[in-house]
Amino acid sequence: MNQGDTAWVLISAALVLLMTPGLAFFYGGMVRAKSVLNMLMMSIGSMAVVGVLWVLFGYSFTFGKDVAGGWLADPTEFFGLDGLLSPESLSGTIPTTAFVAFQAMFAIITVALISGAVADRARFGPWLLFTALWVTVVYFPVAHWVFDFDGKDADGNVIDPGGWIANQLAAIDFAGGTAVHINAGAAALALVLVLGKRRGWPKEPMKPHNLPLVVLGAGLLWFGWFGFNAGSALAANTTAAVTFVNTLVATAAATLGWLLVERIRDGKPTTLGAASGIVAGLVAITPACSAVTPLGAIAVGAIAGVLCALAVSLKYKLGYDDSLDVVGVHLVGGLAGTLLIGLFASESAPAKVNGLFYGGGFDQLGKQAIGAFAVLAYSFVLSLLIAFLVKVTVGFRVDPEAEVEGIDEAEHAESAYEFATFGGRGGAFKSAGTSTTASLEESKA
Repeated sequence: MNQGDTAWVLISAALVLLMTPGLAFFYGGMVRAKSVLNMLMMSIGSMAVVGVLWVLFGYSFTFGKDVAGGWLADPTEFFGLDGLLSPESLSGTIPTTAFVAFQAMFAIITVALISGAVADRARFGPWLLFTALWVTVVYFPVAHWVFDFDGKDADGNVIDPGGWIANQLAAIDFAGGTAVHINAGAAALALVLVLGKRRGWPKEPMKPHNLPLVVLGAGLLWFGWFGFNAGSALAANTTAAVTFVNTLVATAAATLGWLLVERIRDGKPTTLGAASGIVAGLVAITPACSAVTPLGAIAVGAIAGVLCALAVSLKYKLGYDDSLDVVGVHLVGGLAGTLLIGLFASESAPAKVNGLFYGGGFDQLGKQAIGAFAVLAYSFVLSLLIAFLVKVTVGFRVDPEAEVEGIDEAEHAESAYEFATFGGRGGAFKSAGTSTTASLEESKA
């Protein structure tokens, strides 16, 4: 065990967990005031449900013994983390439990990402049921494909086979472009199709109610993403440092790319566009951060920023109501980052692979495409089935009256803000729930 590596991975795990509250703020600010608590609760619910399932069987289902040729792992091998708590249980140079904690945060935020697509109209209880089913049937197997590398002995012989995308296909996905972002984006599209459009969309304006909250969320996501990407090195080493720098510069380039599109298309760069560009860059560099140079990272980020800025308007043309642009940012950004590895990968980066632009031909691009679209298809089909199952059994969407009046009150019996109102002849100020008479008397006193 290396203490420096262990400390770095534990700190990174905490950073990645912080990303989910950051996402909650990001999404919460983008919805209307009557829906913000429900949006926050969907992320919190993901933390609660996935956290428990991960320890019970999720880790084993992802990193246990492979039982189906790279497709599935044994969910019972490490049930309840049995056998992983001793000091002798190591994953590389860190305790296995540190790796368990780090990977748990990936599972949590992947589910939380999906929630933005169905803002304003999903019931909370069925969302938790969907979370439990989806993470079990979709995320755990896909994470096994992507993150579970072959275990080898001292002579290089495979003694513990892992997932097919990581090993047999040898596609590069350093921190989750496929397992996290394409996976979540495809599921978001499926959910949108099952639940349908928000009442009044797209005719009624549904602008973000709190842009400062959106920017705060984007800042927390960028901060936590250094743990997400650089922490995936699982060591305090050069790979962690390179991915850290690439995460910084790609995100900066994506923000500029998004703002440029807005300036040309709409005449003004917006705060919401800047925050969205940050997330688009983070998404795109996630799979590529170990495979490209900093110059390559700038290219990946800039391309992703432009593509995602253009993609978010597709919902108006195609008619699907992706409330907070999960499809436009995470599916499109994840695809862009994953496929661009096949173009911009350089053997001077830690992954030691050349893409098309560095003399590597089309070989890596083909691998990236197979991995990306396999995850997209699997996630979309299974998510569609799970969402439909939840819909027909317990009901997924809130009542029309609750949707109009506010999902926060209907689902949680709370409101995010107690707005003050004017009342009485003298214009006395009162808080919601207090009588005008009382307010007048207090003001006279």
